[in-house]
Amino acid sequence: MARFYISVGANLGDRAQSLRKAIDCLRRTEGVAVAAVSPWYETPPWGKTDQPAFLNGAAAVDADMSGQELLDICLSIEKELGRVRHEKWGARVIDIDLVYSPDERSCTETLKLPHPYMLERAFVLVPLRDIAPDLILEGKTIDQWIDDLPDAGQVKPYV
Repeated sequence: MARFYISVGANLGDRAQSLRKAIDCLRRTEGVAVAAVSPWYETPPWGKTDQPAFLNGAAAVDADMSGQELLDICLSIEKELGRVRHEKWGARVIDIDLVYSPDERSCTETLKLPHPYMLERAFVLVPLRDIAPDLILEGKTIDQWIDDLPDAGQVKPYV
């Protein structure tokens, strides 16, 4: 089994329901065990800012498959939940990204682990800290990475 950390987000429709459905789909996937799920956070859009706010979270999953196989499952779940890709960083009903694995590194056309933008995104690191507070990423703690991000204060707990 390999451990993977996943970021989930949505900014269209019933965002919380979309995130719950994505996690539920992962739970029902053979060979995948959801070990932890963070609380949800309301976050401003990143990259393309002229769109609604996101709801984001993170999950730790243990999988008896490769990162590419897990990514393929995540993309299938996105499609099942109605994700349509119109533009890079655009609005979406669901987004599921593999962001880190202590057990696998990848730099292929379809999968980059660690995720190339992970350390620049408070909406990834803040929820990740909830489920893996002791994780060391490129020699620094998650708290140290978050402290360096100017938008970290904009990631607010969702109630």
